[in-house]
Amino acid sequence: MTLRPRRWSGRGGLRRPGFVRMAFGAACLFGIGAARADEAFITEQTSDAVSVLDLAAKTVVARIKIDGKPAGIAMSRDGKSAFVTSPEGKYVSVIDTAARKVLRRISLPDAPLGIAADPAGRFICVAGFYQPRLYKIDPASGAILATVAVGASPSGVAFTPDGKLIATADRDDDQISIIDAASFIRVGAVKVGAHPFGVTIDAAGARAYTANVEGNDVSVVDLASQKLIGTIAVGKRPYAVALAKGRGFTSDQYGGTVSIFDVDSLRPMQRISVGDYPEGIETSADGASVYVANWFSNEIWAIDAETLKVTAKMAVGDGPRAFGTFLRETH
Repeated sequence: MTLRPRRWSGRGGLRRPGFVRMAFGAACLFGIGAARADEAFITEQTSDAVSVLDLAAKTVVARIKIDGKPAGIAMSRDGKSAFVTSPEGKYVSVIDTAARKVLRRISLPDAPLGIAADPAGRFICVAGFYQPRLYKIDPASGAILATVAVGASPSGVAFTPDGKLIATADRDDDQISIIDAASFIRVGAVKVGAHPFGVTIDAAGARAYTANVEGNDVSVVDLASQKLIGTIAVGKRPYAVALAKGRGFTSDQYGGTVSIFDVDSLRPMQRISVGDYPEGIETSADGASVYVANWFSNEIWAIDAETLKVTAKMAVGDGPRAFGTFLRETH
């Protein structure tokens, strides 16, 4: 029997296998006195929690209760706040990352999934999966400042580094929508591969990369011309893309791999076997490491972005998804 991942599918809620596999040991208790280092805030959909993982100590140092099957996450640029979507609760939780506590919940009229934070810290953008719309929200007051219609089943959300453009991966329309952040008007839509889920924009703000779940490939879009400029074959059911050292990295959920491609030639390079059902993936601020959340095996793996070797395997709670930006610098 093939077990399906424990995931909020957007089509009838969370799917669960016939067992729950726990990865916590004695090291995962509250209040561990490890030295502070860079951290990962991992949404654990089955556990209804966010685990705070010290990446130097390789240990969970705190857990924050979040109901509603948390899935998406965005980190503010200064690392002081994390924003978590709860699709079944229909709200976003605002977390004080230093205090390890929820400051407020922001209710939404739709099931939120993808989320991104304005680089300047002025607002957050949340994808409403069913209506479908992108919401512009003041995280301090919880006020919805504006909405814009996008394509069907918007999933991933990403900003250009200058904060001028926003992209959504519109899963069921096989496209990305491009939104002007200032006016909050959709200024373009570009067809990509089959069922894009995660979307990532490069450091130059020039290209968007989508992980196409049904196409088993990555689409590359030039944002200035709003044209599809390339497609790269990757592993089975890719969910998200990270960029580092002139390479792209995809989390191939059904393949249990991370696929690597060259961003200049847009050619595949190799695949690395990781844990079961990888989904969330992000590059460290220094570009040296890529971290991937393995949803079914309850682990975060670290990959050296230069040597492409696995450097760490870290246990977290049940059902880690970490869909979005989940890394925080603490120094």
